[in-house]
Amino acid sequence: MRAEIIAVGSELLTPFRQDTNSLWLTNELNRLGIRVVHKAIVGDAPDEMRSSFGYALERADVIISCGGLGPTDDDRTRETVAELLGRKLKLDEEILRGIQERFRRFARTMPDINARQAMVPEGATILPNARGTAPGLWLESSGRIIVMLPGVPNELKGLFENEVAPRLSRIAPSERLYTRELRIWGLPESDVETRVRPLYELYPDTETTILSAITGIQLHPRIWSSDPTKAAAVLNEITSRMALALGEHLFSTRGETLEEVVARLLTEHRATVAVAESCTGGMVAEKLTNIAGSSAYFLGGVVCYSNELKTSMVGVPSEMIEAKGAVSSEVALALADGIRRRTGATIGVGITGIAGPGGGTAEKPVGLVHIGIADERGPRERAFRFTGDRDRIRTFATQTALDTIRRYFLFPATPR
Repeated sequence: MRAEIIAVGSELLTPFRQDTNSLWLTNELNRLGIRVVHKAIVGDAPDEMRSSFGYALERADVIISCGGLGPTDDDRTRETVAELLGRKLKLDEEILRGIQERFRRFARTMPDINARQAMVPEGATILPNARGTAPGLWLESSGRIIVMLPGVPNELKGLFENEVAPRLSRIAPSERLYTRELRIWGLPESDVETRVRPLYELYPDTETTILSAITGIQLHPRIWSSDPTKAAAVLNEITSRMALALGEHLFSTRGETLEEVVARLLTEHRATVAVAESCTGGMVAEKLTNIAGSSAYFLGGVVCYSNELKTSMVGVPSEMIEAKGAVSSEVALALADGIRRRTGATIGVGITGIAGPGGGTAEKPVGLVHIGIADERGPRERAFRFTGDRDRIRTFATQTALDTIRRYFLFPATPR
């Protein structure tokens, strides 16, 4: 069973509003065994709407639209679908009374234009909307199912869960989508693909999607199957082989973020951490404290942007900064060891670098970042060179600092 999702609204074609409904609907439809094969975003222009819905009716078994059911003149989803199906629109008195009652409950008079929300195409099943004025609509025509839902996410989700999903589950195929999510840091997308590509031929029934984001690479092996036990076995096997191919760069096979993995490792080892950040400006501390219960492992941090604070707050010798520069391996080591000693943390992390766009030199270019980590056996440090704008460099430095903590537990026997 193939589905298409159409998000309606000219505002979704601007930089100021994002279509999140289709992401949520895709997951819900996949859970029901329905494959989403197309998505579209269309503005409120009648010709464009007719074109989008017309194509969808030619190629999909289920069409779900989001938006365009409001009371204003640019809400044209009902009219467009009714016209394409050759159905007349009729006023539903029961819906109208429900809208009027809703306004009365809020001590308001219903504007006349809200009566448009009670217009229903012939043959439509009305889907009650307990969270808003616009009901959803279910239509069937020539073996196709057309579901019209409001665009307000809270209303759409309530309608889909209560009215649409039960209906679709009764007619959906027995196949379901089963998937895994692997997350990788420290390898570019092309290298990840090169490492895992030989597995594609060994598992022809699986599809693997590779996604690149600023927080790392994601691999999504997935399989459609009516046998959950067999699907789990296949996915477990390919995931294990992918893990071997990716090695230490793989940080999760369960879709965890890097900070979630670090939080789990710190908790499991009953370890604590403190950070001294310069170029990342507190971003590492923010990530570490995003996780509930972080007070058990995160003692605190210092954003020591100035040289004076590096000395007064963390204990980096001023003569070291003068001799080696604030962005240096020596200062990163001193930051890590200094914050550990001053807080009593198991691990101290120090970060210093040049995020740009200015401040770089031939010897110390923009994107140079030194990350130090220290425990009771002393500090160690590594230099990195990141590319991109200021935000990208800071995010990469933050993720790499978190990965440095992860690797601390991954290789416990490594001299520090």
